[in-house]
Amino acid sequence: MVNAVVLDAESLGPEIDLAAIQGQVDQLEVYQQSSSQQARQRLQNAEIAIVNKVIIDADTLQASTRLRLICVLATGLNNIDLEAANAHGIEVRNVSAYGTASVSQHTLMLILSLANRLPLYQADIAQGKWQQSVFFCLQDHPTLQLAGKQLVMVGKGELGSEVARLGEAFGMKVSFAARPGNEAHDPRPALDDLLPEADIISLHCPLNENTRHLINHERLASAKPSLLLVNCARGGIIDETAALDALRAGRIGGLAVDVLPEEPPRNGHPLLTALHGVAVGAAEPLNLIVTPHNAWITPEARQNIVRLTAENIRAWKSDV
Repeated sequence: MVNAVVLDAESLGPEIDLAAIQGQVDQLEVYQQSSSQQARQRLQNAEIAIVNKVIIDADTLQASTRLRLICVLATGLNNIDLEAANAHGIEVRNVSAYGTASVSQHTLMLILSLANRLPLYQADIAQGKWQQSVFFCLQDHPTLQLAGKQLVMVGKGELGSEVARLGEAFGMKVSFAARPGNEAHDPRPALDDLLPEADIISLHCPLNENTRHLINHERLASAKPSLLLVNCARGGIIDETAALDALRAGRIGGLAVDVLPEEPPRNGHPLLTALHGVAVGAAEPLNLIVTPHNAWITPEARQNIVRLTAENIRAWKSDV
């Protein structure tokens, strides 16, 4: 009898059907949220742990004597102690490419919004500037036509490739930077070589020792003052403080992020402080967008996670 436990079903959002997973196990216990201590209790009789963001540490794995498989409802595995799982003979499987259409759509939305100075014009309307204008339109913030502009991609996986395809559909010229840390062995040009001519940079790479603060003060100093910078990858790949300084000083033209180093940002963040100031008219206008790590949340993408997790369980059962 295969007993599976979902530890944080609420992270998948509302109206998600778990029937595909239910069909692969004999018993499925579903918890909306779990603390680390609750996870240890709830996994005592489980052979399969299904988890998104709950931390599964070495102590939890040590206590979960029946556990044989961990299915992560995401691509990232940083919440699992992989070394301890391997030591206990527990297999770990994740899901990938479940939200390619969703995240690429969100990325293009951010690029388009920055290019058309949407945050600035929305602030103008909220402050009554259009209503009081002597002309039929506002033109205070020159927009950027994407056709013919240089889009530099960092990351050439499935997601990066799809964003590049969409960028080309808008007439952009697309270049892929060499993998950070592997420039000497990668035939693609280094980011440092591409950056001075980049009109848009879109990040789709993992966060690691080679990509942490990949976009920093030094690199931003070589950027065009019109550069649009978009991060739908991981918080910390951009030095957000350096990017905000560059935006405020007019050294870049726009900044949009869907991710921050701490999520949720309970302790605040300089980008959120700046965004709030713009919203209430208490600070200089900024072409700045922050979205709450929701590029992936279309219902189709979230249902894909369930389908792929069920396939992982099916494949694991066929192997054991």
